Formats: sequence, C-alpha cells, structure tokens
Amino acid sequence: MTLSKDSSTHYELAGPHDAPVLVLSHALGTNLTLWDQQVEALRGSFQIIRFDTRGHGKSAAPRGPYTLSFLASDIVTLLDELGVSRAHFCGVSMGGLIGQYLAVHHPERIASLVLSNTATKIGNDEKWNRRIQLVAEAGMPAVFEEVLDGWFSAPFRDLHPPIVDSLAGALKATAPEGYIGCCQAIRDADLSQHLERIKAPTLVIAGTEDQATPMASAQFLQQNIRGSRLIPLRCAHLACAEVAAEFTGQLNRFLTGANQPT
Repeated sequence: MTLSKDSSTHYELAGPHDAPVLVLSHALGTNLTLWDQQVEALRGSFQIIRFDTRGHGKSAAPRGPYTLSFLASDIVTLLDELGVSRAHFCGVSMGGLIGQYLAVHHPERIASLVLSNTATKIGNDEKWNRRIQLVAEAGMPAVFEEVLDGWFSAPFRDLHPPIVDSLAGALKATAPEGYIGCCQAIRDADLSQHLERIKAPTLVIAGTEDQATPMASAQFLQQNIRGSRLIPLRCAHLACAEVAAEFTGQLNRFLTGANQPT
C-alpha cells in the first residue's frame, strides 16, 4: 500500500519512470482495481498512476460534503508530491467529471484527456438525494443491486462473474460516508458551460447500453470540446471492465497519437 505524504490518498505506480505519465481515475463505488486490465496492458509504455478517490478504497473517507473541486485538488496534490507536472488523464464516470474539471481549471497539468462513460452533469438532484438517503439510512446494501444493474449489461454479468464479483466487493467495502460525500459532489457538479475551455486533445468513449450516462451525454461532450473524437462501444457503464480489450486498444491508440510531436 502506498499513501500520499498526508496519508489521505492511496495510490499505486506501475511502469517505467521515464515513460509518459497516465493517470487513471475510477468510477463512484469502485476503486483503483477497476483499472487492473488496463495497467497490465499498458504498463510497458506508460508510467501509470492509479489511486483511490477520496472516500473510496484505502483512501481517507472524511465526513462530507465533498465537492468536485475537492476531488480534483486531491489529484493535483498527489501529482505535485510525485513531481509530475503534466500527465495524460483517463477517467470513467465520476473520474470523467474530475478530468473535465482538471482540464478546465488546471489545463497546464493535462496533456490529453480521455472521458469514458461520463457527462457534464450526471443524473439529477432527485436521483442523488434518494441514493444519499438510502445509504445514510441503511448503508451500502441499500443500493447494491441498483448500482450493479447499471454497471454491467445482463449478458456480461452472466458470463464474467469473477470481474463482476471483484467490483461488487469494492462497492460493498466502500465507506458509506465516503460514498455519500462523492454522491454530493456528483450531484452538485455541472461542467456544461465550461467545455469550450478544454484545450487538451480529448477522446470520448461511450457505452451504447449505458443508462447512467447515455450516448446523448457523450455526443454533447464531443460536440462542445473542440477537436474531440467519440468512440461508441457495445457495453453498459463500466466500459473499461466490460469491453476491456477494445477499450484499452482505443485508449492506447489515442495516447500514442497524443504523444507525437505536432
């Protein structure tokens, strides 16, 4: 286990120290293990930083409310500690919201941006307030099946139980206070009026069966981030797990192109 100097953020490093840096930011209710398949495939070409977002995994889970600014500042602090001035960033769902915020407010830190299964605003206040209340009253089991149903398509759940069970375990182990705090941050986040400020090369990845962040959300990102590209994949909300090989191939091709001199 590796903790930041202030012992608040758990992170892991993989890959050559002299390689381009890639930061991986996971979805709500998961942890850094969401990226296992990407790390295995890309660790030879990139120095990979993956971490548990505040309130998740082995990172600190202080009482909320959290904000998107708080979540993004945790990453900036970690990059500063590791001496990384600029990095490629790939985020899924909540991680994609964080990536948008960093690209808008800390553009000098983002070499390129991959936004997977995300939106400028995810869900609505009613959805998040309901989920916050359920977890506050009955803990993580109160939302367990609802969340899993959104993460994966039904065929994938039936055919790949080890992957589903691993991520289900991460969801069960998430601290209720941390989950609630991040729900509050997502509920209050809206980047829809700021996308024109994103100048980093951007790839948008969407799941054709994603109900949480549907194709229209991905199309809005692509249409409003200048020069961005949209790749649809046949999957639900966690593309990096459900169609890992295809996702990783698209990610690698994009990052390899982004590393080329212009």
